[in-house]
Amino acid sequence: MKNKIVDLRDHLFKTIEALKDKDKPMEIARAKAIANAAQVIVNSVKVENEYIKLTGSKGSGFVPDDDELPALPAAGATPGRTVHRIK
Repeated sequence: MKNKIVDLRDHLFKTIEALKDKDKPMEIARAKAIANAAQVIVNSVKVENEYIKLTGSKGSGFVPDDDELPALPAAGATPGRTVHRIK
């Protein structure tokens, strides 16, 4: 799958950055359109997640499997250090 949840996050953060640009801020209407489209995508993922829970099937690949996710830092970990998950 080409677009994944991380891509959606990137687009949303770019939108926020563009809104904050003091020299050439993004138009509010365009930012709202992006946010609305993102909300539709998030809502569809919620439905997909419920379907996966009910049927035990695999998802579409939009949200990565545990193996595809980056390692999360442990509480109190030093920033910049990678903490690997233990299965």
